[in-house]
Amino acid sequence: MDKKKIKPSSGKLLISEPSLQDFYFRKSVILLIDYSIKGAFGLIINKPLNVKLNEITKDFLNFDGKLFLGGPVKTDNLFYIHTKGDEIKNSAKIMDGLYWGGDIKTIKNMILNNQITTNDIRFFVGYSGWGSKQLDRELELNSWIVVNTKVEHIINANPDKLWSNILKTLGKDYAIWANYPKDPILN
Repeated sequence: MDKKKIKPSSGKLLISEPSLQDFYFRKSVILLIDYSIKGAFGLIINKPLNVKLNEITKDFLNFDGKLFLGGPVKTDNLFYIHTKGDEIKNSAKIMDGLYWGGDIKTIKNMILNNQITTNDIRFFVGYSGWGSKQLDRELELNSWIVVNTKVEHIINANPDKLWSNILKTLGKDYAIWANYPKDPILN
């Protein structure tokens, strides 16, 4: 697979190359939410935190879902993606069947009424952001692989195995990376 064939855009995934050792981005899968001449915005979708949303805020006592690390920017803010775009006003479409943001009061009410579950929504602290042309430079340096995806691979995937599972689907040149050790020096 020629990784240069797929261009970054909303709804695409960024898969970090194994040599990327940054704390936030090592073995990361990022959902691109916005990509333009002004820059890019996305959420790391495979870094669950050891805390549930209802453990850190009283606003979501009925929601037992994991909280995810979305990236290093604005880690004091809550972001969310969901599959309920038609039901939550002010949601922004990422791709068919997947949205981000929207009216938080509606989401809280839907959770209280069991109209939205962990299979419909994910919450993140922080986001991943790039300035104008910054992501393009990182792609030229082969820090990321851009791949297509489906909603079920984002919302319902096992986050702990997502990075390696995606690499295995990209062919033998990338499948070997799936078992890349955390610290290759110790190998």
